[in-house]
Amino acid sequence: MKLMLSSLLLMLGLGLSPVVSAQTLLKGSQVTEAALIEALVVDAPADGAAGDTKTRGFRPAVPGGAAAVPANPNAGKASLLITFATNSAELGAETKGLLDTLARALQSDKLAGFSFRVEGHADARGDAELNQKLSQQRAEAVAAYIVSNHGLLPERLLPQGKGASEPMNRNRIDAPENRRVTIVTVKN
Repeated sequence: MKLMLSSLLLMLGLGLSPVVSAQTLLKGSQVTEAALIEALVVDAPADGAAGDTKTRGFRPAVPGGAAAVPANPNAGKASLLITFATNSAELGAETKGLLDTLARALQSDKLAGFSFRVEGHADARGDAELNQKLSQQRAEAVAAYIVSNHGLLPERLLPQGKGASEPMNRNRIDAPENRRVTIVTVKN
């Protein structure tokens, strides 16, 4: 029987080290709606590309549909990581509880104007085509759970399989953190 590896981590910062991310990881009681909102919110562009108009309750769009360049370079760069057992896209009970917290955060007023790319990842042990398919299934499983259980509009969650192209742990290809789903803020 395979154990479901369903831990939720919140990575703050930008880069990944060759081994495992050197970024700050929130886990357990650190994972809260407030922490998720803080990590996923994107400020209006610092260069005024979206205009200098002050707004309440929404964020101005960037012309051309490009992602906003945040005033804080770490804003919206946080990744919510959900790990999976090998060859699995199944969500465990613990994972579902953490996704419930994520869904509440995504429904907050501060994140109302954004969509989120749900990026599925696989480790590099299998065939590239199989890993691509599995990573897409993981992304779709997370998006489907949030949509069906929390009523989030499906167009706000954009599932995308990444295969094994972006491992967190490059020194250990079978590491659980390489089998994950990452949530990334994108502009609506």
